[in-house]
Amino acid sequence: MGLFVQDKDIVVPGQELAEGMDYLPSGDVIREKDKLISIKVGTVSINNRFVKVIPLAGKYTPKREDLVIGEVVNIGFSGWRIDFGWAFEGNVSLKDAVAEFVEKSADLTKYYNLGDWVLTQIVHVAGGGKIIDLSMRGPSVRKLGPGRLVRVTPSKVPRIIGKQGSMITLIKDSTNCKIFVGQNGYVWITGEKPEQELLASEAIAKIEAESHISGLTDRMKVFFEEKGITRKE
Repeated sequence: MGLFVQDKDIVVPGQELAEGMDYLPSGDVIREKDKLISIKVGTVSINNRFVKVIPLAGKYTPKREDLVIGEVVNIGFSGWRIDFGWAFEGNVSLKDAVAEFVEKSADLTKYYNLGDWVLTQIVHVAGGGKIIDLSMRGPSVRKLGPGRLVRVTPSKVPRIIGKQGSMITLIKDSTNCKIFVGQNGYVWITGEKPEQELLASEAIAKIEAESHISGLTDRMKVFFEEKGITRKE
């Protein structure tokens, strides 16, 4: 009875993670009678009574309230189409983009133009993911300024952010970059200098590659120290 694994252990499909009713399945974990079983290759995440498996690889599936990063690829009479790496583009309507009244003949490019990158929020998913409604109204969403895009495996996003934002804060403080992370695995980096953006990109790539290994935060601190960067605690 009890747990058979530890936090951050790598597990495979069919592996028994826990026995008894003291623990609850989450993510890619199922219950078979009194046992919790992994259904994916991934790393274990234990949070109180919940046992979750975070896949080591996998495509992003849109979910309501997710923040995603995408590019404006089409402008219609009443809104914009956003490519955020899903099989179908998302739609931002006028009412979900601006608070002011907009005339039908208005030039929508003054709000969002082709090629603009945005951090937007999914507000509706229907038709098996064929219909995705997005919103640009809220405290977190925004048009993204100059910068560079880094793509990561979507399942690695929680490790890049870290507990209570600790990992992403470490990268921001060490590189003096603004960094926005989408649940779709798109990361937007904006720095005053190209070398700052490059360093942030290297750090994110290291986290993605080593996310399954324990002690990642300490290794990232060493990574920045070896780059000659000293942070103020």
